[in-house]
Amino acid sequence: MRTPSFVPLCLAALLLPKLAVDVHAQETMDPRTPHILSERERSSVVDDWLEERLDTVVLPLMRREGVDMWILIAGEYDEDPVVKTMLPTTWLNARRTTILIFHDNGGDVAERLAVARYPVANLFPAAWDADAEPDQWARVADIIRERDPQTIAVNTSADFPLADGLSVGMRRKLIAALGTLEERLVEKPGLAVGWLETRTESEMASYPHIVRIAHSILAEIFSEAYVTPGVTTTGDLRWALRQRITDLGLDTWFHPSVHVQRAEQEAFAIGSMGIDSGEVILPGDFLHVDFGISYLRLNTDTQHHAYVLRPGETEAPKGLRDGLAAANKVQDALTSEFRVGRSGNEILAAARRTIERQKINGTIYTHPIGFHGHGAGPGIGSWETQAPRKGLSGSYTMNANTAYSIELNAQVEVPEWDDQVVRFMTEEDAFFDGERVYYLDGRQTEITLIPRPK
Repeated sequence: MRTPSFVPLCLAALLLPKLAVDVHAQETMDPRTPHILSERERSSVVDDWLEERLDTVVLPLMRREGVDMWILIAGEYDEDPVVKTMLPTTWLNARRTTILIFHDNGGDVAERLAVARYPVANLFPAAWDADAEPDQWARVADIIRERDPQTIAVNTSADFPLADGLSVGMRRKLIAALGTLEERLVEKPGLAVGWLETRTESEMASYPHIVRIAHSILAEIFSEAYVTPGVTTTGDLRWALRQRITDLGLDTWFHPSVHVQRAEQEAFAIGSMGIDSGEVILPGDFLHVDFGISYLRLNTDTQHHAYVLRPGETEAPKGLRDGLAAANKVQDALTSEFRVGRSGNEILAAARRTIERQKINGTIYTHPIGFHGHGAGPGIGSWETQAPRKGLSGSYTMNANTAYSIELNAQVEVPEWDDQVVRFMTEEDAFFDGERVYYLDGRQTEITLIPRPK
């Protein structure tokens, strides 16, 4: 793997020992923006990570799934989600029909081939000479016959959309070319899911830094610098978040949301999330934000709460503080059940037993995160229902070296608001190393105050 020509981002690796020990640390609400790389530096980082991933992640997954060959096929602007993550940074899309092949030839690294008009950078050598064989699909069949794999995986899945990247049209062309070799095709969604969910050591050296950037943006926006009670609206803050992302040269995978809960407000269904865009923010309001960034092909997803102080107040009402503490207990109940080999449904059931014993009214809807905001891997509940998930999304088992958005809520009566039920919705990005879970930049255990105490 090439050696990066820069240092600052990789210094984030120094955070890992601390985070791994202090798993419940309060995140630092520091509005100072951490270092952000230039486009050229980002390209170097991502391409280095990609080469490392191809060399170290693919072959163990193929052997775990019992697959001799893995074929990924993408049309230009209609990329298989997995193919999209395997393209170098100078390839913004597949070119024409791009066919990538991995073959287990018994070595330490899977053989990689590109049946396309161009090699894919230095990652996938070109394996098709259009002058010698004008038919691209015939060349695919020749490669298969030459290597004689017994099992050939393609990306189709009824349960995981991210593992269902082979289009109907491309599948027809592949089958027509294979003839009797079609019987060797197998559906192994664990390959695609495994590739997408697995985080490498290099990625994890920088993921805390990426989450820190996201938290710094929230700290900047949830402050008197952006909030003037009686003037600023929730819609203003949503667009301020979106603009700040753009100004920093970053991207997001969903439009931010900011909502208000306040005294004398009727309890709301989680789907509505309370008063929405356009509501004027007032003293005494309890704010909720849902926000994420995309940087270095990795995503963040955070839900935080802030309280707008009334004149004379120096802290949020105790009932609100106790409600956030209850949500923290739901987090603990969930993450304490993470085990390699345990399904999302099993983790959900175990966590729910704990919070029910603690008499906490909570809802768990946690998801993997990484290349995608709602990433590939075990689904752990959903906000619509706490019943077990059907199909592979619920029965898929947890693996080591995977990241999750610990997303959930606790519903608590707040005495200062005449026992009104308030929903404390939290979401924090975390990493599971196979033995323990730690938050990538701490978690919110204290309500952010607007204005901040001096």
